[in-house]
Amino acid sequence: MVMLVLVTQIISAQQSQQDVEKKIDDIIKQLTLKEKVDMCHAQSKFSSPGVPRLGIPEIWMSDGPHGVRGEINWDNWGYAGWTNDSITAFPALTCLASTFNPDLAHQYGVAVGEEARYRRKDILLGPGVNIYRTPLNGRNFEYMGEDPYLASIMVVPYVQGVQENGVAACVKHYALNNQEEWRGHINVNVDDRTLHEIYLPAFKAAVTKGHVWSVMGAYNKYNGQHASHHEILVNKILKGDWGFDGVLVTDWGSAHDTKEAAYNGLDIEMGTWTNGLTFSANFAYDNYFLANPFYEMLKSGEIEESVVDDKVRRILRLMFRTNMNMERGLGRINNKEHHEVARKVATEGIVLMKNENNFFPINPEKEMTIAVIGENATKMMTIGGGSSELKAQYEISPLEGIKLRFTKATILHSMGYSSGPSAYGRVIPPHINQDSLYAAAIETAKKADIVLFVGGLNKNHHQDCEGGDRLTFELPFNQNALLKDIIAVNPNVGMVMVSGNAVAMPWLKDVKAMIQTWYLGSDAGYAIADVLSGDVNPSGKLPFSFPAKLNDNPAHYYGELSYPGDSIDQYYKEGILVGYRWHDTKKIKPLFAFGHGLSYSNFELNNIKTDKSTYSAGQTMKVSCDVANVGSLDGAEVVQVYVGKVKSKVDRAIKELKGFDKVQVVANDKQTVNISIDIDDLAYYCTEKGGWELEKGQYIVYVGTASDQIKKKIKISVE
Repeated sequence: MVMLVLVTQIISAQQSQQDVEKKIDDIIKQLTLKEKVDMCHAQSKFSSPGVPRLGIPEIWMSDGPHGVRGEINWDNWGYAGWTNDSITAFPALTCLASTFNPDLAHQYGVAVGEEARYRRKDILLGPGVNIYRTPLNGRNFEYMGEDPYLASIMVVPYVQGVQENGVAACVKHYALNNQEEWRGHINVNVDDRTLHEIYLPAFKAAVTKGHVWSVMGAYNKYNGQHASHHEILVNKILKGDWGFDGVLVTDWGSAHDTKEAAYNGLDIEMGTWTNGLTFSANFAYDNYFLANPFYEMLKSGEIEESVVDDKVRRILRLMFRTNMNMERGLGRINNKEHHEVARKVATEGIVLMKNENNFFPINPEKEMTIAVIGENATKMMTIGGGSSELKAQYEISPLEGIKLRFTKATILHSMGYSSGPSAYGRVIPPHINQDSLYAAAIETAKKADIVLFVGGLNKNHHQDCEGGDRLTFELPFNQNALLKDIIAVNPNVGMVMVSGNAVAMPWLKDVKAMIQTWYLGSDAGYAIADVLSGDVNPSGKLPFSFPAKLNDNPAHYYGELSYPGDSIDQYYKEGILVGYRWHDTKKIKPLFAFGHGLSYSNFELNNIKTDKSTYSAGQTMKVSCDVANVGSLDGAEVVQVYVGKVKSKVDRAIKELKGFDKVQVVANDKQTVNISIDIDDLAYYCTEKGGWELEKGQYIVYVGTASDQIKKKIKISVE
């Protein structure tokens, strides 16, 4: 009976899709050539035209992926000044990735999709899945870390959650947009194997498993051609090999040529007063590459009309999924459930990096004096950062969260430094005297029992911000010196790091404890206080490696041609050895390893085994183990399974993440974890064959709780 119902549902869905395609055929026949072309380019900063004559609506887009951006003016980048566009700010995607919790990724997607739907958006411009290659990339905080498998697993439920609301997710930036420096023109040179094994898997998962309805092209070039209209990336891989049936949208101003855009798969051109960043006039949308120039080439026969018909077909298909879907809901915004999801993601994503002598958690019932030092204790982090900045209904600062939770304590606050106001594309110097802030912080530290230094980066230009990379690996605003002097007068210092990137930590050995908090959105202060007080036992794991020094990172190890390039070209000389793959294989010890994350409890992995020792292509390997919580607090642990090939005929990393599972275990109890890994996923990309090849022979399965915390190695064979 169940099988009959399932078959009926599949047939019904197929018939429904056939009906939609027939309707699209009928609409295309009724459209004029000019109406078709108009649908392929912007009419305002965040919308593309419909066809009022036929009742076809406009498409409205909004920046994401951490929330729905405040309403922007029709034809400039000023905010429209609406009073009803405040939203829930969700944690940045680095935090979501740190949860290692796909169920939470789905809840996140549903919630942010509901808010987009309430704001009447048809496309939410996110999530971002570009790989963390260098800790200087200004947009790393928007992405899901350095590992393609982790990003692939986390992006699918996010996409599905957003699209359950009749809102298209738009996975970005396709592809190889791994830095902001010279992003508009830098030509990335990377071998095919690295492209397919490292930089494409998360996009592929979003398309083939998440069935994402739209994709955003990148600014940069790949092998000499702009990514947003690329013969290989778009026609061959995205729309060919992966069968993407949705809409490819430019990043704003990333189109550069009418014929390339026409023939290489670009569907909607969006921009910024521009036809490829060269034309500057108000209401210049008819001058876009896919506007009047496209229309003239179609009229003359230089471009066949079937080319524009394919674009319009995709756009109409997206409309039937979104704004012409009469069954989609109305959405919700700023409701209790959304804030609960945001807070849950924030608390699960916070990573306990160091905890000497159980410095954390701090007893909230104890009377004491706590000095909260650092500008990040009060600086709003939902604003700034570029296109992902948000107009949050509220934002609880770390200082406010600490004050609300530690009511028995005397809370002192001192800024210590000032970074100046946030501004896109430029740095505005602070107006406050830095020396006086510095001196006041030292005096505040002397008066306290413990110090919580809330520092790190922020979303100003040249930090965690679109449009420019960081200029240094060090903490800005003299924080290293300030920390050193605070520790000299009060050694009881706990570091609360707010950033989306790894930073240099010359003070690490001298602080008692440290948590990595990311950018946590509306409920940031609540979530931080939850973890500091022990109300929540931390369970986050790092989604990227923290190198001890910048040149330990593979992109920087090979010099300027590797990063940032010579302003024209750059070369990914490290190949597939990104992140922990590099540290493991080259035996360069990281400061903190991928997958690292402590707990207030203690866990042991026992009875680790595979279901058998020999496998064949097409089979599934099952890895199991018991996770025992031998501490006194309930908590969660992430079991991580890596696999490496012994004596491979090609260069490989020592090991690669192939499975993980997050499990909640009450104190003095245990849970059994079962992780399934498809043997076919152990294949490498063979450049000679242009496809995936599974090597026979011996492999090693590594099971542990971080890439450098392997508890057992198991040998298996693949026939």
